[in-house]
Amino acid sequence: MTTNPTSRDYNKASVLDAVLSHAPLTRNKLTELTGLSRATVFRAVEELWADGFLVDCGIDEVTGRGRRSTYLDLSGTAGHVAGVSFGVQTTGVLVADLRGREIQQVTVPTADHQEVADAARWLVDLIAQAAESAQGPLRQIVVAVPGRVRGGTEIFGPAESMKIFAGSDLHRAIEDLVDAPVLLDSDANAALLGILTDDATIANAALFSLSTILNFAQCTDHELARGSTPTFGDIGALSSGVGNEILDELLSTRGLLRFARKRGLDLERVEDLWLQPRADAPHAEVLQAFTTATVTAVSVVAVTLDPESVYFVGRLRPLVDLVLPQVRGRLDQILPAVPEIRTGPHLIGLSTAQGAVYACLTIAQKRLRDAVLGARHQSRLTERSTPAF
Repeated sequence: MTTNPTSRDYNKASVLDAVLSHAPLTRNKLTELTGLSRATVFRAVEELWADGFLVDCGIDEVTGRGRRSTYLDLSGTAGHVAGVSFGVQTTGVLVADLRGREIQQVTVPTADHQEVADAARWLVDLIAQAAESAQGPLRQIVVAVPGRVRGGTEIFGPAESMKIFAGSDLHRAIEDLVDAPVLLDSDANAALLGILTDDATIANAALFSLSTILNFAQCTDHELARGSTPTFGDIGALSSGVGNEILDELLSTRGLLRFARKRGLDLERVEDLWLQPRADAPHAEVLQAFTTATVTAVSVVAVTLDPESVYFVGRLRPLVDLVLPQVRGRLDQILPAVPEIRTGPHLIGLSTAQGAVYACLTIAQKRLRDAVLGARHQSRLTERSTPAF
């Protein structure tokens, strides 16, 4: 027979929430943060400690008489999570504990896999490498990919060299190899989630990820928007405003390189467009086409989604920085109100993996809270054990 959580259970959950957000901290600080009575907090702490959720981690330095208060933290045995950025060129894995503290990161060139099962084993091995020093079980994996994702399992429209991962095979293959829940997401969603986590004031925003393919993400009221069909987010299929080119052909590394070479620029890599600027007509034509495509992309989301901010991340971000003054000038001429356009530091592989970790933490911390609410109804062991959730 199950029993609904009581006020005592919810008090424990409130104490745990404060620990997740502010640890290490003392019982007195918990009293201040939660607004609960000192006796309630102390009782909740003792129960959470007995359940294996909390540990003591040092002594508060106090002056005068009185008992020194111990600092509390989430137990390392509560587990860890892994965020993965599975890109065409670079793969990054970031492992963190359930408070979001980094344990280890790994960034490597992406191996060329011809079979989904081989790629899944390679990713799981990278996760194991990054989690070598982690304590407790692996609680959640989120893998961000260059494509659109539906339902956390199905990949649509991936980069050309990753077509074998379209569908749900990659999700199933990874889940078969690990004893933890697995979700897939787009690299754009992961990047935007990282921005939202770092800035709680953002309400409505759009993000363009300009890498091997053009990917798009959007948030409304600080929540990521997720469509119900594969069409949602396929903004790269729209016209760029330059001849017959679509946005993906001018706002992706693959497409822009192809466009530049057609215009007579013999580029070995797309970075040469901004690292080795030239004064010739072909170079100017490519920059003008990229500028027009950027104006078109921002205009589309401005008139349909009305975002306060538009972000650009990915390998082509430095080129956006180069043309941004012209982009803003042209937008001022055609839009009555121009959203704020932002670019920022973006570490290839790791920034997206960090966003994937944030997604992991949201899921794992909710399960942890649910476990606390149900802990009173589980049979108690005589010895402390790893929390089960």
